Amino acid sequence: DTDAFPIEELEELMRSVREKRKYYRLEDGSFVSLESGQFSAFTQTADSLNLNVSSLSDSGTIVPLYKGLFLDELLKRDKSVSLEKDTDYKKLIRDFKSVEDGEFAVPEPLDKVLRDYQKTGYTWLRTLDKYGFGGILADDMGLGKTLQMLAFLLAIKREGSTGPALIACPASVVSTWGNEAQKWTPELRTCLITGGAADRANHIRVADQYDILVTSYDSLRNDIERHEKNMYRVCVLDEAQYIKNRETKLKKSVDRLKAGTRLALSGTPVENRLSELYSIFDFLMPGYLGSYTSFRRKYELPITEEADENARTTLTKLVHPFILRRMKRDVLSELPPKTETNCYIQMGEEQRKLYAAYANEIEKRMLSAVPSDKLKILAMLTRLREICCDPALVYEGYEEQSCKKDECVRMVKELIENEHRVLIFSQFTSMLSRIETALDAEGIDSFTLRGDTPLDERVRLVNAFNAGQNDVFLISLKAGGTGINLTGADTVIHYDPWWNLAAQNQATDRCYRIGQERPVQVYKLIASDTIEENIVKLQYKKLDLAKVVSENADGGLMNMSAEELLELLK
Repeated sequence: DTDAFPIEELEELMRSVREKRKYYRLEDGSFVSLESGQFSAFTQTADSLNLNVSSLSDSGTIVPLYKGLFLDELLKRDKSVSLEKDTDYKKLIRDFKSVEDGEFAVPEPLDKVLRDYQKTGYTWLRTLDKYGFGGILADDMGLGKTLQMLAFLLAIKREGSTGPALIACPASVVSTWGNEAQKWTPELRTCLITGGAADRANHIRVADQYDILVTSYDSLRNDIERHEKNMYRVCVLDEAQYIKNRETKLKKSVDRLKAGTRLALSGTPVENRLSELYSIFDFLMPGYLGSYTSFRRKYELPITEEADENARTTLTKLVHPFILRRMKRDVLSELPPKTETNCYIQMGEEQRKLYAAYANEIEKRMLSAVPSDKLKILAMLTRLREICCDPALVYEGYEEQSCKKDECVRMVKELIENEHRVLIFSQFTSMLSRIETALDAEGIDSFTLRGDTPLDERVRLVNAFNAGQNDVFLISLKAGGTGINLTGADTVIHYDPWWNLAAQNQATDRCYRIGQERPVQVYKLIASDTIEENIVKLQYKKLDLAKVVSENADGGLMNMSAEELLELLK
C-alpha cells in the first residue's frame, strides 16, 4: 500500500533512487524527497525480491515462498516500511527461528544416538522439507552430517513418504554411505549404484524398490539420461562443492534431476568464489538468487571488488535461513574428547583391476605354500596393502586415480579451511612423499617425520608444529608412534590400517594427551572390499591375542595358518 503515492510512478521513482538522486518530481509537478530512506528501503526490497513493479496493482503481487524468510529479515528493522503478517506467515517465520523447538520427533531407533545439536540439524532438515525448501547442512567435519541426513530419511519413510532418495557423492565415499546406512538405519533399503553401465542401469530402472540409492558423481554424470526419468523423493548432494563450477557437465547433469526436496552437505560451501555458492543454490532452489548475471551485478562484484558492506549484508540475509553451520567449538560441551570414524573408500576401476590380479596371485601362492614361503607371502601382502594406498607405490609409471589419496587431500583441505590441524600417519614413507607432493600442489605446507629424521631435526619439527607453523604433519607410524607430544593438532588421519591396533592407538595419542584442550577427531581410511577391511576386523577380533597386539605384529602373521592368511584376502 503506497498510500497517496501514485503506484504507476513507482518504477520511475525507483530508478531515481538507484541513481542516488535527492529528489523525484511527480507528474503533478510536486517533489518527493528521496533522502528519508523509506523509498530506498522499498527499492532494495523490490530489487532483492526481483519484483516486477510495473505489475503491482491494488490486488498485490506474488512472491515465491522461499523469499518469505528473507522478506521478514529485510524489513523487521526498517520502520519506514511496515509488514503485516497473517497466521501462516508468522508460523513460517517461527518455525525457522526456533528450529530446536520444532514439531518433529526423532525416529525411535536414533533418539538415544543423536546428540542435541544433531537433533537440531535433523529438525532443520524436516522443516526445510515441510515447506519445500532446499538447504545446505554445512557442519564442520566430524559432526555427523551423514547421520543427521539418515535420521531425516528414516523419519520421512516411517511417516509414509513414498519414492526413493538419491544421494550423489564422490566415488571415494559411496561405500561409507552404505556402511553408515547399514549401521544406523538398517530398515532403509539401500542400493549402491556401482559396477559397469549395465549394472547401474538395472539399479536405476528399479529405483522404486529402494529407499536410498547412492551413486558417485562420475556415474551420475554418465547415467543422467536414466536418472532424469525417475522422480526422487529427495536428492542429496554430498560434498556439494563438487558442483561449484556452474558450467561443468556435472552441474548441468544434477540440474536435470527431478526431486521433491533438494539438499546439500558440505563442510566448505564456498571454497574460493561467491559463484560457487550461487551454483549450489541454483541446484537447491533454481531462481532463488536470480540469474547469474544479476547475482554477479548485485552481489559478487560489489562484495569482491568494492567491499560493499550493504551487498554483503543483503546476501547474508538471503542465504542464512538455508545454511546450517556448526563448528566443533560451538558444540564442545556435547562432544566426547575423542571421536573415531572409519572412512570406507571405493577404489577406481583401474586400481581395482590391479588389486584383484595381485590378490589372485597371492592366493595361488598360499594354496601351494610351504612354511619356508611365509616371508615371501608376507612381502606380497605388504605390496597388496601398498596397492590399496596408491598403485604407484608398486607399479612404476601408474598415472591413474588413487581414490584414497584423492580423498585424503580433499579431507585435509576441508579440515584446514575449518581451522583444524592434522596429523597423517602411514607405515609407508613412500606414501607420505606422495601425499606431501599432492598437498604441495594444493598450496598446503606440511612437515614430515620419518625413521631417518635426525633427533635434533625431529625436536625442531615438533616444536615448530606445536607453535603453529604449518597445519599438516606427515608421520611414519613407526618413527612417530611414540615419544612425541603433538597437542598442536586436533585431528588424526590413519592413512592405512596397521596389523597392530595398539600401535595405531599410540600414534593417535601423540595429540590426544595431557595438554590437549580440544576434542580430537580420528579418521581411519580403509579401502572397501580389500585386505584393509579384513585387517580392521582382525584388529578387533583378536585384540586380546599376543600374535596381533604384540611388539612385532608381523611375527604374529608368521604364526598364522594358510587358512587364516587366505581369510585376509576374502
